[in-house]
Amino acid sequence: QCADIMNSAMDVAIGIDIGGTKFSVGVVNRLGQLLDRETIAVNHSLSAEDLFADLGHVVRRQISRASDHHKCTPVVVGVGSAGPITHNVASVSPLNIRAWVDFQLQHKLIEVSGLPVFGDGDAKALALAEGWLGAAKGCNNFMAMVVSTGVGAGIVLNGELLSGATGNAGHVGHVVVEPNGRRCSCGGQGCLEAEASGLAIEAITGRSPTEPTYEIMQRTGRLVGQAAASICNFLDLELVVVGGGVALGFGATFFASAQEKMDELCRLDFSRKARIIPVALGSEGGLIGAAAVGWRGLNRQIDGRDAPVDLVP
Repeated sequence: QCADIMNSAMDVAIGIDIGGTKFSVGVVNRLGQLLDRETIAVNHSLSAEDLFADLGHVVRRQISRASDHHKCTPVVVGVGSAGPITHNVASVSPLNIRAWVDFQLQHKLIEVSGLPVFGDGDAKALALAEGWLGAAKGCNNFMAMVVSTGVGAGIVLNGELLSGATGNAGHVGHVVVEPNGRRCSCGGQGCLEAEASGLAIEAITGRSPTEPTYEIMQRTGRLVGQAAASICNFLDLELVVVGGGVALGFGATFFASAQEKMDELCRLDFSRKARIIPVALGSEGGLIGAAAVGWRGLNRQIDGRDAPVDLVP
């Protein structure tokens, strides 16, 4: 039966991308193709249970779409969630979803889906996706960043996705970039997330991050480049790929400013060629990454394979 599960070309994963402003759920096959998707806004006025009820309705609809419309068989749920999280999203406490504190997400999703559930941080999931099919394909030492409502990252070192003691490695949003800067939701001061996230930009400027000034796009790029340079110098990384609504929305101005800052700060022989570029998977990366988390978890559960980046079965 396990062999049949692993070899079926019609098997699909249900990918769930949990961010501070929206939930996305999609159907992804073993080739990484996104067959279907649905996105809803996070209603921050709801209780923890009612907020999950919204998510649960979308998960059930996507499972039905996979079976009825695409004639595929859902076999696993993969989750990429804003953090902090615990192993396999047994509990999640996204800093930008105040209703969910130690919320038992994995158990709830198992109840709703009837499928095995594997989870990781949203930016770590993006690193899997970009290393599998995107801008970091073939690169064994890179960081994938999300610059959106919040700021996070996933780091691949020597082909291995770094997890850390509790699974939360990569929280680059809490690297200090302005020592006397704004207070962060984590309790610190001057964190990248407190200075360059969508929420921070709105608080600083009084404007939506969808309507930035040229100066804000430059400043955000420089701050992200500063944090990225520190990580590249520290871990000997050659590439940083960046996604998220803020980074991709700010476009060329953001990336030129970020690269300029990296060129200024990456002065060691091994880091001076480090590059920062946009993700290749665009808005699909979060869901493909969430599904990759699911496929990786299922592979490991069935036959013990350890495939952190190369996820092709």
